[in-house]
Amino acid sequence: MNMKELRVFWLALLFCMPAFAETKPNIVFIFADDWGWGDLSCHGHPYIKTPNIDRLAAEGTDFHRFTVASGVCSPSRTAVMTGHFPARYNIDGHFAWVPSNEKRNMPDWLDPQAPLLPRFLKESGYATAHFGKWHLSNNMIPDSPLPSAYGYDAYGAFNCAGEQMPVHEDARRAVAFIETSHRAGKPFFINLWIHEPHTPFHTVPKYRWRFRHLEERDSIYASVLSHADDRIGEVLDTLDRLALTENTLVIFSSDNGPARAARPTELKLMHDSATGAGYGIGAARGITGGRKGYKAALFEGGIGVPFIARWPGKIAAGKVDDSSLISAVDLLPTLCEVAGVNLPDAYAPDGLSQVAALMGKGSAVREKPLFWKMNASWPPRKTKPHHWVSYAIVDQNWKLLANGDSSYLELYDISADLHEKSDLREEKPQVVARLLEKLAQWKTTLPAKPDESLFSAERSQVNRL
Repeated sequence: MNMKELRVFWLALLFCMPAFAETKPNIVFIFADDWGWGDLSCHGHPYIKTPNIDRLAAEGTDFHRFTVASGVCSPSRTAVMTGHFPARYNIDGHFAWVPSNEKRNMPDWLDPQAPLLPRFLKESGYATAHFGKWHLSNNMIPDSPLPSAYGYDAYGAFNCAGEQMPVHEDARRAVAFIETSHRAGKPFFINLWIHEPHTPFHTVPKYRWRFRHLEERDSIYASVLSHADDRIGEVLDTLDRLALTENTLVIFSSDNGPARAARPTELKLMHDSATGAGYGIGAARGITGGRKGYKAALFEGGIGVPFIARWPGKIAAGKVDDSSLISAVDLLPTLCEVAGVNLPDAYAPDGLSQVAALMGKGSAVREKPLFWKMNASWPPRKTKPHHWVSYAIVDQNWKLLANGDSSYLELYDISADLHEKSDLREEKPQVVARLLEKLAQWKTTLPAKPDESLFSAERSQVNRL
């Protein structure tokens, strides 16, 4: 190749590089906190208005059978990050202060050396960022790793060590990151983990005014969801403005079902050390679309959440998929396939790639079973009748729920009975036996206790007291 031909070659390569980068799809994963399946106007809510999320549903596919890996925050987020059931990391509840974590046989943070979605994407050339709630540790554990240790180029977060980002700055920072990545010609991956509608409810007068005709508790709840929806709209508008919409997969979901007070609760202000002051649980009005149970339950009201995916030209617009059984543990293999990332040979996800389901070719029968583990009390409390389940398994069309020692069980055909109304344990003893055997075998694969490298230095201080 002579010098002239060499110059032509390098010029051609230079001009092709940004176009090649654009062929890798951008990914924006919006993960709400305690957002119930019924808390969307596109799901028929009587007074909550979510036009921007509704737009995602109109321009994408609304998956009605998506479940997260826990009824509470931290384990649910662990599954998204790792593609593993959170019990594999002894993360069975939310991260709290050190004595509480120790009492529940939990680490004090997610292992930053675990297989991680943002790191896989970063190593494949993506610009990666996290904005919003973290809660893979806690702000009360100052020596926990920062989000930057988990494969992110940039972050702004709360419920983590270090300075707490104001909850309403999530979209503004995401927009800035999108603009920076676009100028650099890099595909981007953003975890936009919004606060709403978790307590405290941080109301803003503009949004309270929108719902001034409602009773106070309803007005508070509707206003924070409307504010969140507007911020999501800012991100969608930015993709439009930069002509990135066609090449960006956007997903909206929630970490678990809606929170509800167990008994009539006074409406009053509370203060959270990570997010500040706002209204407490007395203003919680979330609904599940008829699913049984609420946050912290392993019935569908606690784990069945919104999941809307938009990718123009790839994912069908205006479609409802009410059969594909997709789980949060599927997100890592799915998004890595979308991004063209080859997963390490040594990595064995508990989930599976659901690209076919996203493209409208899903199945109501899963190839791999799903498992859940939570700390739950037995017998059930009158104020929380659906919060007794310690273990659950979904295999094919069957869902088995068990208390801590499996002395009480319930069985449902989850494909036909989403609302879990017909307990079939007496009619299907062979199915119960088969699922119990699989559940018992899965338990043998779980660690007995966390790795001590994931303990805060405060543990030694607590144990000296």
